[in-house]
Amino acid sequence: MGTSWGRGTCVALVVACAALLSGCTEEVRRTAAPGPTVTATAAPPDAVALAERYRAAGGDPDVYGIQRESGPEGVPLLIVRTHNADSDGTLFDRQSARITSYLSAEEGLSLDRGYLMDVFGPDGVLLHRLDARI
Repeated sequence: MGTSWGRGTCVALVVACAALLSGCTEEVRRTAAPGPTVTATAAPPDAVALAERYRAAGGDPDVYGIQRESGPEGVPLLIVRTHNADSDGTLFDRQSARITSYLSAEEGLSLDRGYLMDVFGPDGVLLHRLDARI
């Protein structure tokens, strides 16, 4: 048996779907602007120096570059290079928390409006992209 939908039923269905979807858009999560998914494996000298200070303070020994840039809307964009190719989310969560904690406490980086972070592995391939803007 087939179902026959009249024009009124279709219009009502479209209106109902639009109403449901409009309720879902109250808090839209901004996503990080698409950036590169591959980068050079060599970190710039300033990024190497920052990573050395981070490691000397007890940071992850696999991190060999931390680059600070101004991202969209002026929030910090952190580009991290690591020797660890593991894309484990738990490892990334710990690593990002340690890096941001170090940068705010020791380097004076303001994270009042959040931050963006890209983590690249030893082959220069993107492992993680995080949009933590507030």
